[in-house]
Amino acid sequence: MNDLFSLAKEYSAKDIEVLEGLEPVRRHPGMYIGGTDEAALHHLVAEVLDNAMDEAVAGQASRIDVVLAQDGSVTIADNGRGIPVDPHPKFKKKSALEVILTTLHSGGKFGGRVYRTAGGLHGVGLSVVNALSDRLLVEVARDGKLWSQSYKRGVADGPLKAQGKSGKRRGTTVTFHADARVFDKGARLRAATVYHMARSKAYLFRGVEIRWACCPSLVGKGDPTPEKATLRFPGGLTDFLASTLEDRETVIPASFSGRADLNGEAGQVEWGVAWPVDEDAFFGSYCNTISTPQGGTHEAGLRAALTKGLKAHAELVGDKRAAKLTADDVIGGACAMLSVFIHDPQFQGQIKEKLVTAAAARLVENAVGDHFDHWLSGNPEAARVLIEHVVGRAEERLQRRRARQTKRASATRRLRLPGKLTDCTKDSAEGTELFLVEGDSAGGSAKQGRDRKTQAVLPLRGKILNVASASPEKLRGNRELGDLMEALGCGSGGDYDEGALRYERVIIMTDADVDGAHIASLLLTFFFKEIPQLIENGHIFIAMPPLYRISQGGRTLYARDDAHKESLIAEEFNGKVEISRFKGLGEMPSAQLKETTMDPASRTLLRVTLEFPRETARLVDGLMGRKPELRLAYIQEHAPFVEDLDV
Repeated sequence: MNDLFSLAKEYSAKDIEVLEGLEPVRRHPGMYIGGTDEAALHHLVAEVLDNAMDEAVAGQASRIDVVLAQDGSVTIADNGRGIPVDPHPKFKKKSALEVILTTLHSGGKFGGRVYRTAGGLHGVGLSVVNALSDRLLVEVARDGKLWSQSYKRGVADGPLKAQGKSGKRRGTTVTFHADARVFDKGARLRAATVYHMARSKAYLFRGVEIRWACCPSLVGKGDPTPEKATLRFPGGLTDFLASTLEDRETVIPASFSGRADLNGEAGQVEWGVAWPVDEDAFFGSYCNTISTPQGGTHEAGLRAALTKGLKAHAELVGDKRAAKLTADDVIGGACAMLSVFIHDPQFQGQIKEKLVTAAAARLVENAVGDHFDHWLSGNPEAARVLIEHVVGRAEERLQRRRARQTKRASATRRLRLPGKLTDCTKDSAEGTELFLVEGDSAGGSAKQGRDRKTQAVLPLRGKILNVASASPEKLRGNRELGDLMEALGCGSGGDYDEGALRYERVIIMTDADVDGAHIASLLLTFFFKEIPQLIENGHIFIAMPPLYRISQGGRTLYARDDAHKESLIAEEFNGKVEISRFKGLGEMPSAQLKETTMDPASRTLLRVTLEFPRETARLVDGLMGRKPELRLAYIQEHAPFVEDLDV
């Protein structure tokens, strides 16, 4: 172990590096955009779009254009004030525009005079996009003049140039092309992802019109993404809920939606909550139009408002059963959207996945709570039905706690399943399988391709908690892992009960890329650390989805990797073949996913075994634990032996 994780003994001043300008971004992009995978690539689009949205939210822009070109470049234009082009007082040889594009932590959103509410508060967004693009062009129409400047990998090609009069045109236009040297091989912008990003912004701010366009060749066959669209939603989040729920039956006919000021000058909150009968839930939250997939204090405020409101109303009408309600009983099976606009929000990390502004919880709770009290009083029948619904959830939760295991549905009572689990119909565990998939898109394909009798599907929301470095309190409070434990029903650690396990096989089915491998590693770490009996008893498997589809005439074969692809082409085909690369399971038609990955007759599964427990424990702690120096030492030790590096 000492040899494996040993560090260099010499350490002196010559080992200290100082990275200047945008060099830190290119050397360590993960610190600024969360990685170099496809999600990080789309984060570049989000950074530029967020800047345009900040102009709209400030009341300075009414229109944003988002254009995705065939070569993968993206153009985002707004009709706002335009980035200032006059010389910067501190850097007099550079325009303010060039300072913003080449200097980290620069921008007009720190002082609060130019933007009352904004999402881009770290001052690194546009400069990071510039650093990670092999080419970028910015045009500014301001004060009747048009200016432009181009860059290559963060370095200006020349000075800012005046291009003549701008006429009626105003605002900022940014066109960039991500640098292939930085991002993972095969990573590319997806028209559907960028379109949904633009559409969500239009839902979040009613006063903006977003015009979308993309090259027709980027829209795949069967992809509903339009080539052109004008996105404007006067109803805001209410429109979003209506379009998302469509024909799904809800517990009460109307959703609880509204808008309110947050203590006058502090900002504004908008929300929409509906309770579908099928309890296929989601919770989407935003702060200053920035998506917060890991939630935060604003979500906590909404949960508290709904829980306290229902308890108070139930007590008012004499229903004592509601005293045992928790926030998960109230909103765990609901579809909820929440958007807040606040001054100087505090996020966790540069990619802003979680809001940590402490005051947001109280502000949202007070604003939403007042409206919820009036809504319940004005809709007594809906309030009664809703209380019955959430009390039923609470009773089943308490029943599961007493039983310490999850029981299958009986003929007379429907079991409310955890999270987004779609269960199989077979009563016994024998022959059943639980597929763990990443995200709703892959979950949708898996649900359509499964055998309903024996195969269940549980979509996971992104990368789960790394249990090797998390505290016990954080582990107990993690919703994703709680849903997984509840679905398995067997308990963990000393409370493990083999007879209570609800499925014979637990199959990790993730994308055949770096992100998918990381999610699979996190899941294996969870099982190894918390429920090792599942591995020891042979219940854990890894699915092997194909990476390529090879067609010639009416014949189709699938390849699991590059070597397998070349082997099949050489041995099974003659002449020209058509090759398609599957980036993710969500893009694979359900019939193909079933044939290649889920059907026992044609799939390949890897059973996870544990041959050397002590060595495995040491390796897991070293690579997944809290000490980064152990991971660094491992990488340095094994770097000479790497033959195929995915960068």
